[in-house]
Amino acid sequence: MILLNIYDATLPLTNPVLKFLLILVIILFAPIILNKIKIPHLLGLIIAGAVIGPNGFYLMARDSSIILSGTAGLLYIMFLAGLEIDLVDFKKNSKKSIVFGLYTFIIPMTLGIVGGLYILQFSLLTSILLASMFASHTLIAYPLISKLGVAKNRAVNVAVGGTMITDTLALLVLAVIVGMSAGEVNTTFWVRLTISIIIFGLIVIFLFPVIARWFFKHYEDNVSQYIFVLVMVFLGAVLAELAGIEAIIGAFLAGLALNRLIPQTSPLMNRIEFVGNAIFIPFFLIGVGMLIDYRAFFQDLDTIKVAAVMTIIATAAKFIAAWLTQKTYNFTLDERRLIFGLSNAQAAATLAAVLVGYNIIIGETAGGEPIRLLNESVLNGTILMILITCTIASFVAQRGARNLSLSEVPEDDRENEHERILIPISNIDTTDELINLGVTIKSRSNKEGLFALSIVDHNSVNGYADKNAKKLLVKAAVAAASTDNILTELLRYDENIGNGIKSAIREHNISDLILGLHVKSEISDSFLGNLTESILERSRTTTFIYKAFQPLSTIKRHHVLVPDLAEKETGFPFWLLKVWNIARNTGTTLVFYSSLETLNYIKQVQKIHPVNCEFIEFPDWNDFLIISGYCKKDDNLIIVLSLKGKPSYEENMAQVPVYLNKYFTRQNFILIYPIQVGFIGITAIDRKNPSLLEPLDEIGKTILNLFKKK
Repeated sequence: MILLNIYDATLPLTNPVLKFLLILVIILFAPIILNKIKIPHLLGLIIAGAVIGPNGFYLMARDSSIILSGTAGLLYIMFLAGLEIDLVDFKKNSKKSIVFGLYTFIIPMTLGIVGGLYILQFSLLTSILLASMFASHTLIAYPLISKLGVAKNRAVNVAVGGTMITDTLALLVLAVIVGMSAGEVNTTFWVRLTISIIIFGLIVIFLFPVIARWFFKHYEDNVSQYIFVLVMVFLGAVLAELAGIEAIIGAFLAGLALNRLIPQTSPLMNRIEFVGNAIFIPFFLIGVGMLIDYRAFFQDLDTIKVAAVMTIIATAAKFIAAWLTQKTYNFTLDERRLIFGLSNAQAAATLAAVLVGYNIIIGETAGGEPIRLLNESVLNGTILMILITCTIASFVAQRGARNLSLSEVPEDDRENEHERILIPISNIDTTDELINLGVTIKSRSNKEGLFALSIVDHNSVNGYADKNAKKLLVKAAVAAASTDNILTELLRYDENIGNGIKSAIREHNISDLILGLHVKSEISDSFLGNLTESILERSRTTTFIYKAFQPLSTIKRHHVLVPDLAEKETGFPFWLLKVWNIARNTGTTLVFYSSLETLNYIKQVQKIHPVNCEFIEFPDWNDFLIISGYCKKDDNLIIVLSLKGKPSYEENMAQVPVYLNKYFTRQNFILIYPIQVGFIGITAIDRKNPSLLEPLDEIGKTILNLFKKK
């Protein structure tokens, strides 16, 4: 009885602890239960919201707390869409996005106005507002598609880009209608709206990245970085509202602005996705479900008619737009499903429009009842349309994403089994950045290819050395785990660091080696000499020497200095693949400097697997210092080196440490020593040690095939 007195068991629940517990239980079990009967978990959360909401068992009211968390979830969905989009493909498909955006705006607007005027017998103003509701859509299916690993597909990029266009246009229609109802649509209105939107766009696209880069460079605390991201999301949303457009546009643009500063493989990205999928987005979906009133469809035939017309027109219009896009650009059936699944769901902007229209009073009846721009039948019909379109979108998007996901899985996943990256660690200050580089250069699908090595002098009798070594390994494991990667900890006792590294390389079949320099340390001739003697001369690994002056995520461009005839060496496809992964996983630009012949070779790879690249002819290493003029603040220098007797060796390579210590003290740099097992040709590796080829993924094999043709 005491416990019953503590908690108020009356309905709807008012105790915040009970309310939060109920929502967490729904988030946990609704997807599990409904997935067993093949219902997408997104739809399951909407149904659960309908069951517990005011129109169901009324376990909870759709109060301010639900609205607040639901709004945050909606902004989160739009932010993730902008953050996860592949900017290279986005630019490549920008024309396609514009075409799809116009398709998915004009077709619903046309059908909606005609349906409103001639089927539902609405006024012109009401029909236009109704049509704008059909034109907009919400990326409810995006988390599902992202979870299935096809968020980078070209169809997704086109759909997301088109969403920004059609939602902006639809919400502008809403703003104009609100202005017309208030009698404010004049020259001043249009000038004010245009100027405010331009200022808003410039602030978010150009100022947000500057602020974010500065913050990430100066504050590395995980919690602070995540809170900062949330601040930028909601700041973008507020600025959008101040500009006279909906907050979701601001959240999406904030995602685009921060896209290159939050790499897909970074710990911060992992946290953003985790919290969004676990808390924010489920709250939004449950809140949408709470709006559903199934009783209205049994009490009012007019509501059923309006709901049916709205649902049919909205679904048909979005399907036609997706079909036209497929035919225009020769997309596959599953890519059309992705586009239709992403664009068919009506929720956020649709809700905004119907609530605004419902609250606009355009007159009174003879009995004094208000005449609304959108009546109650449209309001209830909108809720049914939201439920049906979200259901269709979830099923169609899930089918298309699953088919594409299965088709994109390599037939033999063993290609990543031998991608093994060894990272010797000895300094706690550099551990996180070394692990970050390891995660960035590796294949995304390989989650178990990282090895951290800590070497203790076996003659040491001091127990502190053991404790410090184990502490470093734990820190490395935590850093890898924060990116959803598994790291193998290696503790070795040896009197010589070089011997310890070589032994670990042999025992664990290592393909890549990352060595770190402290930011306050210089790179010396003795360091490189000892490294060459102990590891490089007979190396079967690609070796990276990394000095991090600032976090890798804040780098704008990577200047890659490649010696002439680099493609003649055995290790060429291996290091080029890793450099390519840096661009793929961070979205940054690669600027290659080399002879014309070598650059032409790299350009072939860029055509087949596009990333942001620039090419500058640089045939003479005597002009090495010219590079210092090209390297600006927030740039990283990557230098590909070689050893004496190899085809690409340049005498000026011996001066690289001097140049770095003198002219590049405040910049990141990576020195790369390719595999040094021979240079006769790749067929020699095929014959002598075929396992060396196994770390290569699709891009690596493309490079390899080009190499063989040489």
